[in-house]
Amino acid sequence: MTSSLFVSPAWLQEHIHDPSVRILDARMLPPGYQGPRDLHVEYLAGHLPEAVIFDIEALSDSNSALPHMLTSPEAFAAAMEALGVGDGQHLVVYDDGSLFSAPRAWWMLHVIAGVERVSLLAGGMAGWQRAGLPLAAGPVFQDPRTFRPRPSAGHVKSLADMRHIIAHRSAQVIDARPAARFSGQEPEPRPGLHRGHIPGSKNLPWHELVRDGELKSPEELRSIVDKAGIDTGRPLVASCGSGVTAAVAVLALTELGIEDIALYDGSWSEWGGRDDVPIATGEGSD
Repeated sequence: MTSSLFVSPAWLQEHIHDPSVRILDARMLPPGYQGPRDLHVEYLAGHLPEAVIFDIEALSDSNSALPHMLTSPEAFAAAMEALGVGDGQHLVVYDDGSLFSAPRAWWMLHVIAGVERVSLLAGGMAGWQRAGLPLAAGPVFQDPRTFRPRPSAGHVKSLADMRHIIAHRSAQVIDARPAARFSGQEPEPRPGLHRGHIPGSKNLPWHELVRDGELKSPEELRSIVDKAGIDTGRPLVASCGSGVTAAVAVLALTELGIEDIALYDGSWSEWGGRDDVPIATGEGSD
């Protein structure tokens, strides 16, 4: 393993047929993507051997108008059972190699289901291919297994929670969007949203935390966090555009040994779409 959170392609290749290991393909399109790509078609054309598709969109709350909000533990568990994911397995998730969406899958499995052993594949699918390891094509079928969710309380924040946090400054809010979107200089990829950020939040762009589909070294991460002015001694709440790259920030802070971290699931898709909440612009000195 390359760290406590990641497994290497070599390790996964060695354990790929181990029934106690289940591999999840968590590739996801970027926000606002309007092209012809179909990830289900791409999965069928090539994926890691034994990997089943972990469709973040399909595993989200279809009744919410907000993008990919967490679904109920019961609905999530039923979907996992149908994928052949069961209690006690070591789950390994990967994306295309950007480390864009795999952390969201990692976070979902921890928070909504309480899975104890979840790792990310270092380098993702691109790292697997760089290592010269083979892909498989077509669907992967696994026998259904028993999956009992154990939701983790306190790690998901709602709009009401965020109103309270902002009013009382009871937590440090971290925004994982790129700096130009955080400051309001650039528009959001989703139409109809205000520009800016939640007052009092600090900007920690997710892409600055990542290199070649892995997190940067703990020393580099600590330097980036300190430079952003984040007080890691306070409770932390990560946000982003829609709750996906906020999970990259949660992952990086977890790598630094920080445990008191929640995620605002509605993120800017919710906050930035409202007219009854405060919004700040600029670099975050508010």
